[in-house]
Amino acid sequence: YVKSINDQFGILTLAADVTHDAGGRLVYKPLPFVVPGGRFNEQYGWDSYFEALGLLADGRVQLAKNMVDNFVYEIKHYGKILNANRSYYLTRSQPPFLTDMALKVYDAIGDTEWLQGALSAAITEYLSVWTCEPRLDPATGLSCYHPTGIGMPPETESTHFDHIVGPYAERLGIEVSEYKRLYAADAIHEPELDAYFVHDRAVRESGHDTTYRLERRCASLATVDLNCLLYRYEADLASAIDEHFGGQMTTDIGVTTADEWRKRAEERRVAMDKYLWNEAKGLYFDYDVELEEQSAYESVTALWALWAGCASHDQATRLVDAACRRFEAAGGLVSGTEESRGRITLLRPNRQWDYPYGWAPHQMLAWCGLYAYGYASVARRLAYRWLYTITRAFVDFNGVVPEKFDVVGMTHRFQVEYGNVGVDFKMVPREGFGWMNASYQVGLTYLTSHMRRALGALTEPEVFFARAGWSTDASASHTPASTPKPVPVFAMADARRLRGNSALHCALEAVLTTTDNPAYFDLPLTAVDDDPRSPASPGDTDSTADNSDTGETGNKELL
Repeated sequence: YVKSINDQFGILTLAADVTHDAGGRLVYKPLPFVVPGGRFNEQYGWDSYFEALGLLADGRVQLAKNMVDNFVYEIKHYGKILNANRSYYLTRSQPPFLTDMALKVYDAIGDTEWLQGALSAAITEYLSVWTCEPRLDPATGLSCYHPTGIGMPPETESTHFDHIVGPYAERLGIEVSEYKRLYAADAIHEPELDAYFVHDRAVRESGHDTTYRLERRCASLATVDLNCLLYRYEADLASAIDEHFGGQMTTDIGVTTADEWRKRAEERRVAMDKYLWNEAKGLYFDYDVELEEQSAYESVTALWALWAGCASHDQATRLVDAACRRFEAAGGLVSGTEESRGRITLLRPNRQWDYPYGWAPHQMLAWCGLYAYGYASVARRLAYRWLYTITRAFVDFNGVVPEKFDVVGMTHRFQVEYGNVGVDFKMVPREGFGWMNASYQVGLTYLTSHMRRALGALTEPEVFFARAGWSTDASASHTPASTPKPVPVFAMADARRLRGNSALHCALEAVLTTTDNPAYFDLPLTAVDDDPRSPASPGDTDSTADNSDTGETGNKELL
């Protein structure tokens, strides 16, 4: 079966509104959805979550709901949320975000019956995809990306793996094209190649294709990112079942309780502390379940622990400090450190999810997690860096909005594998790129009115921070129990849910019961627009500009 779909390139059906007309005839209306852009013209897995955040921030609730409905349909009919809705992706998923995506849509529509269906589908996916073999490692209790496909991934260009296959073909004295044909037909058996392609497909399931962090080992790594996402599933389900279903909920596979999911979350948090947290470095690291050791690669995905809410107060303090020193670059957060990436040569080219590249998902999850843990000043600073990078490219290059940036050089112009979607002059998409657009709309809600004016004037980050006296360290700026204005989009709902899980609750308690902790400011909900580490520059007296506290205006006018 797996081999049979490698050559199938069909688009798979998604959800639809099915009704009957006056004559009793079936009326089938497929639900519209958003695609990433450029050559990516299907509904992708984790792209859709970030696109939905942008849609919800802009009030496009129905489109965001449609995308959740499509994911529920995929789980029901295909067994998982797919990498994208093409037939050759039937064996591969992508990073799971369904619980938070569904809860954010629910906050906008208030339909409890709909929420129950979405969460029930998420539970099915959790149990049948992410917490069973081959993705579950029973020894640690943690999960790995490990799709069930075999052989060369069919979506790649025909010559993509020639440098990998070449040495094997040379040993047999045949052409690379002939070797690939025989290998695909099972006429040649090569265990080393089999293992390579299992890991390669796992990298693609991770969404981080490609990076030296995961190359040739991804299926053996209990990654920080995946286990943070699964912790968030567990915490979301516990809080949602408590809040909306009285502590227990009927699903497609039976009755489940909030206590069950709370227990699962706590067990995962303990395992993550044991295997992923590095006390000496103050970072989370991926864990190799085959070698039984932590990876040495320093990845910005360590900050996902803040978004998930699984870090303690002490861990968060050390994590933010370590992450700012390692990953904060001129144009935002970089994917990993230069040291971890290693030396680049003609035979060892750069990978697009390594240093010096930055991506919208990493920025957005970091902002949310930092704000939730009391680091609003850091979150706003990082958001300003990223939005400046986007705005500068848009202004200087006739409206270009690419899929990624070199955040060290603050440019979209570079040569790397797969190129940079949206920058080729003949293919500049007027619609931008999905998660990049979303990061702009969401990012604006983190900025103070002073920062928005500076961004509109294209004030370089370092110039703005110096003139405004903005903090550039990793200090906390408020207690996690407060929400300093401007309150970012989704922040209030996220805080309500995150406070229901044990790790963040302990972090809050540690702060609230420490009266002599000078690193925190206990700001009330009625705090002024600009937070205490962003004083307005001399002469800046406009404190009532166009509802900038809420982020409701200004987004469309800025560019």
